[in-house]
Amino acid sequence: MTNTRAQRNRMIFALGIPIVGGMISQNILNLVDTAMVGQLGDDALAGVGVGSFVNFTGVATVMGLSAGVQAIAARRFGAGQNDSTAEPLNAALIISILVALPLSIILMWAVPYFFPYLNNDPAVVDHGVPYLWIRMVAMTAVGFNFAFRGYWNAINLPKLYLKTLVTMHILNILLNWMFIFGNAGAPELGAMGAGLASAVATVGGSVYYIFLGGKYAREGGFLAKFPSKANIRGVLRLTIPASLMQVTFAAGLTTLFWILGQVGTDETAAATVLINIMLVAILPGVAFGLAAASLVGQALGRGDKDDAMQWGWDVVRIGMISLAILGLPMMLVPELILGIFLENPATVELAAWPLRIHGAFMTFDAIALVLMNALHGAGASNTVMRISVGLQWGLFLPAAYLCGPVLGGGLLTIWSIQILYRSIQCVFFAITWSKGKWQSIEV
Repeated sequence: MTNTRAQRNRMIFALGIPIVGGMISQNILNLVDTAMVGQLGDDALAGVGVGSFVNFTGVATVMGLSAGVQAIAARRFGAGQNDSTAEPLNAALIISILVALPLSIILMWAVPYFFPYLNNDPAVVDHGVPYLWIRMVAMTAVGFNFAFRGYWNAINLPKLYLKTLVTMHILNILLNWMFIFGNAGAPELGAMGAGLASAVATVGGSVYYIFLGGKYAREGGFLAKFPSKANIRGVLRLTIPASLMQVTFAAGLTTLFWILGQVGTDETAAATVLINIMLVAILPGVAFGLAAASLVGQALGRGDKDDAMQWGWDVVRIGMISLAILGLPMMLVPELILGIFLENPATVELAAWPLRIHGAFMTFDAIALVLMNALHGAGASNTVMRISVGLQWGLFLPAAYLCGPVLGGGLLTIWSIQILYRSIQCVFFAITWSKGKWQSIEV
């Protein structure tokens, strides 16, 4: 156990900063992808946009592998069981093959049939179908990558996660340049080239992770033997709720955009920018939450439940400060931020007050994100799923529909309801953490 606050802060930053770097690099990549595909025209951009969201919903089925591997590996790392820390990683790789591979084949077959229901513009379909089809090829590799992310974070090696992501992003940008536009002797594939670049970079990341696993995880039992049924069941028990939460979150965003579409086009455009700003702004909270998951799991592995509890609150403090700083510009100069993304002054004005309110409540997001991930690290994935899914689908979305399209409320009304829902979620996670029932969970 590390005693002084300065030492604890250093541990939090040592784990959290590389994760922040990796997540920021992902967002930079998304912007670069958008800029490159945007040169092909609005139809291609729309097709890739719809395809990317469907791809996210599909891969959400294996994203929970990160939480499952991290919880178990961190517990063993904290207990000094260094020769078995990679066993949950081995199990997760098998699960990814068994789940993602057949699912990707089914989705690849179904893409041409269901895509037109998402957007019936023939030009958009022509770009979106081949893009999404080829992205589906890499679904198993996505599962591998999330499993490795959980493992590296669990054993205090998040720098390997950052290193691999940056390598993947550089490769992706290079391949985009080649396959979208036909440079360096490559075929000019347009939107499909963007999908191919992302798929190859994702698979390349998995290959690199496996290489790093042989170098840094061999002593932990990486690929030493086929995982036991008990190991597979243990990872699945934590993975299924986490993945289900990711899928329902993605579906909830789709439903929110449908609700906003009933209110108006300007509101939908403004909300698109607001949500993108929100997803970027909360990255430090997510990153420090993943750090908390490792620190909590390691403390529980040592049998120090009080230290595990304290780690949650220590990381919450740092997360609150970080997100409060990011929230200040949103409160003070929302028009300046929105003007980067929106050209219509009326739309900027429409989004200004929702962004101000969001900036003011960023600290609540910090508490929720850190404690949500800390609970994942303690093995309480079922509890996290019930709180998140219950509040999103049982409170927020019905209230947004009622107060928006039914009663005539606008974007500010819907966004205020979202802030209220996220604040309530914060309170639920804080109460759950304080009660400490998660301290007795076996993983």
